[in-house]
Amino acid sequence: MAPSAPTDYLTVKEVADLLRLKERKVYDLVKEGRIPCLKVTGKWLFPKGQVEHWLSSGRRALDSAGAVPAARPAAPAIVAGSRDPWLDWCIAQSGCGLATMGGGSLTGLDAVLAGEALAAGIHLLDAASGGYNAPYLEGRGGTDGLVLLEWAKREQGLVLPPGNPKSVQGIADLARPDIRTALRPAEAGAHVLLLALLDRAGHGPQALTTDGTIQASGFELGLAVLDGRADTGLATRAVARRLHLDFLPLAWERFDLLVGRRDYFEPPMQTLLHFARGTAAVAKAKDLSGYDLTGHGSVRWNGA
Repeated sequence: MAPSAPTDYLTVKEVADLLRLKERKVYDLVKEGRIPCLKVTGKWLFPKGQVEHWLSSGRRALDSAGAVPAARPAAPAIVAGSRDPWLDWCIAQSGCGLATMGGGSLTGLDAVLAGEALAAGIHLLDAASGGYNAPYLEGRGGTDGLVLLEWAKREQGLVLPPGNPKSVQGIADLARPDIRTALRPAEAGAHVLLLALLDRAGHGPQALTTDGTIQASGFELGLAVLDGRADTGLATRAVARRLHLDFLPLAWERFDLLVGRRDYFEPPMQTLLHFARGTAAVAKAKDLSGYDLTGHGSVRWNGA
């Protein structure tokens, strides 16, 4: 990961991404004295507190290229949506003051749009395009001022009892009548991915043998496999490692945080993101396994 600015400051690239501008335009704003900034050892830095005030004051920073959207109403300091082991650990260890609330990717997305959560973890595959998350926001109302920040790429696959006693070799084996599959809620990103993988293998959800029980999280799904209540289910490699289960990798997915641009500048999110770039957090992701942090912090979508 590229080195970042000190935690109290933003770089030209970070400001450009959040304002949906080219870096050249940010330099124009600097030249015109229209954005808070200072020059340190030849580089422009932007004090996040002052930039936050500048954004929330409602000043229009752009010319014919557009205008900074009005600030979204303040939301509770909650990260809703999909749960992720590394995200949960970083929230707990960073002292950022954020609380977590599960419920699945689609539930989290709706919570942010309704102003019921400051951010949401989402990992929603769009089967038609092969893209993640942004297709679920495009064309929807209430997305002004929101951004998708990549948290990490994660490895998803089938979690299996130690030794894989039923010799599950791939997604098509879930159609076997002797394989009991544990399921996640319909609004969970893992369930969306499972349906897409089944479709590619020529099967629909009706091909699965289940007991009708829905597991609220990937960890609970892993426990169902560990306890013998199911033979397999879709979860991350990190879940399999934590529970000492076998793991059959199937796909890499992008796990994003959906958050308001204004909330990005607030201390809770800045504290969390700064902590996640540190040595201890990177080491934790490696220990959990199944994470690619190359794109961590990148803006993947920006609402109008």
